[in-house]
Amino acid sequence: MANFGMVGVDWQERINWDRLRTYRLDRARERMKAAGLSALVLMYDENIRYVTSTLTPGWCRLKPGLRYAMLCGDDPPVLFEQGDIGAQIQRHSPWLPPENVRYSYAWIKGAAGPASAQQVGKFTKALLQEMKKSNVAGGKVGIDFVDINIIKAFDEAGVDWTDGMSPMMDARAVKNVDEQECFRIVGAIGDAAHWETMKFLRPGVTENQVTAHIMKFLYDIPGVEDVEDVIVSSGPNTWPNWRNFSDRIIKPGDIVFMDLAALTWNGYKSCYYRTYCVGAEPSEKQKEIYATALEWLYKAINEVKPGATTRDIAAVWPSAKEMWGYEEEDQAAANLWGHGLGLAQYDPPVISRIWSLDHPIEILEGMTFALETQHGLPFKWGVRIEEMLIVHSDHTEIVSNFPVEQITVVDPIPGYAAPDSRERKLV
Repeated sequence: MANFGMVGVDWQERINWDRLRTYRLDRARERMKAAGLSALVLMYDENIRYVTSTLTPGWCRLKPGLRYAMLCGDDPPVLFEQGDIGAQIQRHSPWLPPENVRYSYAWIKGAAGPASAQQVGKFTKALLQEMKKSNVAGGKVGIDFVDINIIKAFDEAGVDWTDGMSPMMDARAVKNVDEQECFRIVGAIGDAAHWETMKFLRPGVTENQVTAHIMKFLYDIPGVEDVEDVIVSSGPNTWPNWRNFSDRIIKPGDIVFMDLAALTWNGYKSCYYRTYCVGAEPSEKQKEIYATALEWLYKAINEVKPGATTRDIAAVWPSAKEMWGYEEEDQAAANLWGHGLGLAQYDPPVISRIWSLDHPIEILEGMTFALETQHGLPFKWGVRIEEMLIVHSDHTEIVSNFPVEQITVVDPIPGYAAPDSRERKLV
C-alpha cells in the first residue's frame, strides 16, 4: 500500500477499516493479558478509540471520565458514552453490540464537587458488574487514568487495580498495514499543507494569519477531524523555539518555520516541521546552521531499524551542554527529539538524550514516529526540521516529502542581499 486515495471505492482495496478495527482490538486484548490483567478501564481518547473505534466531539477530548471504555476478558468492549450521545454511537458504530453502549457516570476530575464521591461510586459499581458479567470478577484491573476520587473508591470496593496505560502504549506502538496507510495519507496532507504555506507566506502577513490560513486549508480536506496546532514562528520567536504563534508581522529576510502538530486524519496524527526564508536568500550562517541540523536529523534516521534501540538514535546527537551550554539535558527537551505518532501524538517510542541513553527501548517493525532537530542563534533566528517515518524490516520509509535539503526560499526580492550582508553603519 502506498498513499492511495482518501475515500472508499469499490474498485480498489485501500484502507481496510474492518481489518484495522480488528487488529487494534486484538492487540489491546493481547497486551492486556500479557500484563496479567483481567480488564482494562480506558479514559484517554486515544485508548478509547483504539479499542472501540468511536469518535468523540472536540469538547469531550482531554477530559478523562466524561466517557470511558472497558475491555473485560474475551468479551467485546463496552463503551460508557457521555449522556445520550450513545444513541448516535449505536447508529454510527455497528461493530459494537448495541447493548454494550451505555451512559457514563462522570464527575469531571472532581468538578462535580461533593457529588464526585457519589458519581465515582456509581462508576465503580458499573465496572464491577461488567467484570462479573465477563467472568473475570476479582481479577486485576488496569486503568489508564486515576484521580484521588478513583483511588479512594477502588480502595473501599477492594478493586485490585494497577497501571493500564503501559499495556495500551505497548499495543499502540506497532501499527498494521492499514494504520501505516493512514500515516502515509497524513504525510501527504502535510506535504500539501507545507506547499500551501510556501505559497501563502510573504512579508507583511502575521504568524497568526498563516496559522489561520493553513487551518482552513486542512479542515477542507476529507477525513480531517482536528487540527490541534499549526505552529508558525518567525524571526526571534524561532530560537529558542517558542513552539507557538503570535501576531508578529513577518519581515523581509525572516526565517519562519511551520509545524503541523498535529493535524488529525481519521484519528491519526502528524508532527511535521519545515523551515522557510521569506523574501530573501538565507545567509551563509543560516545555511551552515541548517546544514548542521539536517546532518543531525539524517544521522538519527540512519540508525533506525528493527533491533536497534532508542539509545542508538539519541547517541548520534550532541549533548545540550556541548551544543548550547546548558547544564542539563532537560533544558534542551524537544530540541533533538523523537516521538511515536498514531492515535496520539506521543505513542512509543519517545527519543531523547534525557532518558534514551540510560533507558533504551527497542525499535520494532511497524513503529511510526517522527524525528526532529533544531539549532539557531538566541533571539535572532533558528531552524527546525522534522521527518515522519515508518519502520520496515529492510528499510525506513519517510512519509514527509516536502523538500528538506535546504531552507525553502519564498519569493526572494531581486537584488535583496542575504541578511548578514545588510548591516548598516551609522556615520
